[in-house]
Amino acid sequence: MNARYYVQSLFPEVVFLSLVKKVFAPITLLISLSLIGIILIQVSWIKNMVLLREEQIKHRVGEATMQVAEQLVDIPNAYTPGSTQKKRGLIEGFGWDFFVPPTVASRHTTADIQKRFVKAFQQYDLKGVSFEFGIATLGPLGNNVFEKTSSRFFQVFEDTIHNYFTIRGLRQPAATGFMGEAIGVTELLFVTVPGIDAIVLRSLRWNIAASILFTLAILAAFYFTIRTMIQQKKIGEMKTDFINNMTHEFKTPLATISLAVDAMRNEKVIQDQTKMQYFSGIIKQENLRMNRQVETILKASQFDKGEVQLNLKPIAVHATIEKVVDNFKLQLEHTGGHINLFLKAGTDMVEADEVHLSNLLTNLIDNAIKYAKEKVPAQIQIESRCTDRFIQLRVEDNGIGMTRDTVKRIFEKFYRAHTGNCHNVKGFGLGLSYVKSVTEAMGGKIYAESIVGKGSTFILELPLQIS
Repeated sequence: MNARYYVQSLFPEVVFLSLVKKVFAPITLLISLSLIGIILIQVSWIKNMVLLREEQIKHRVGEATMQVAEQLVDIPNAYTPGSTQKKRGLIEGFGWDFFVPPTVASRHTTADIQKRFVKAFQQYDLKGVSFEFGIATLGPLGNNVFEKTSSRFFQVFEDTIHNYFTIRGLRQPAATGFMGEAIGVTELLFVTVPGIDAIVLRSLRWNIAASILFTLAILAAFYFTIRTMIQQKKIGEMKTDFINNMTHEFKTPLATISLAVDAMRNEKVIQDQTKMQYFSGIIKQENLRMNRQVETILKASQFDKGEVQLNLKPIAVHATIEKVVDNFKLQLEHTGGHINLFLKAGTDMVEADEVHLSNLLTNLIDNAIKYAKEKVPAQIQIESRCTDRFIQLRVEDNGIGMTRDTVKRIFEKFYRAHTGNCHNVKGFGLGLSYVKSVTEAMGGKIYAESIVGKGSTFILELPLQIS
């Protein structure tokens, strides 16, 4: 694999991500409207389902009550005249009670009525539904005189808001009195079902749970879809920036090489050996610069594919730091900058790849120099100390600093803090991604802290060599 192939492979993704960026807003709007519509339909469906089930339960309660009422009335009259009724006749020993049949309530025990209701409720698919009942006789003033009630009847009968009740009339077969008049006793059977709403919801719990579950699944799918699209949009922007930066980075050395070649074709330059060496040196320097850039891209690709084989061996971290710092002395002296070392770690031996560890430290120091404040010399401080089984390195600078959002994304591949179209800071946005990949490959971890305008600190932790 070469750098050209790696760069070319990015273009189809960039085109696709560019398309995603254009249709992002319309797709998000359509999905949002569809999701809202589905939720509203689901809510409406649940409400209608609850109302329908409530009507079904009420209808079944009414049918069960009617069945019990018919059973109570149709039982043969085993009443013995004068046995239970007080005599109120015009002629002693021959009272109205002889002609008036006993009430339904007086002919049945509470337990008997309870059993009939339990059986009827089971028959009408109301098993487990609680109920209370009462049988009342119509008084002379139209009032109800309750003769038999279940234990909690009056307690639930008063709450007509949360409980459902139904009434059925009980009319005894008429008895024949004087002059053939029909005499009958009219009674009312009251049935109350406590907590009708809870019963309805309980009967629909699986339907409602399934509806909520599927709605949540749709919401989750919507969330992850939008999140993925946002991530792809960010990746597209980063890769676009990468291509722009790469074009700029390659264009400058190529233009310099082109000018140097044109100059070397001049007859006066050809005859001047000093100028020939000068221009050939420029070509070589720019060629090395381009090679370093290509190597940076290739390393990033290799780490992505897991093709890098680290040559782990015992390395003295302090010696590696001092060696890397020496490479920046001339550059810092030219700008008035300085690097202060506070190597306090008692043990500095780690299992690491020497080349990659040097590159890692070089990237961190190079970033500190690149992002120094304008006209302010870079002051870099490198400190080491031991913490448990790790050696901790802190690389602190007095640069421009980073925002919170930048700190969160600084280790992402291709990511660079936006500076508009200004290219005052060179790079592809691969350096810190490479640093993180190398650190994690060696069993360590890295994170950053920063304050805008005050500088940044990179904390690197590597596991100490186990002796």
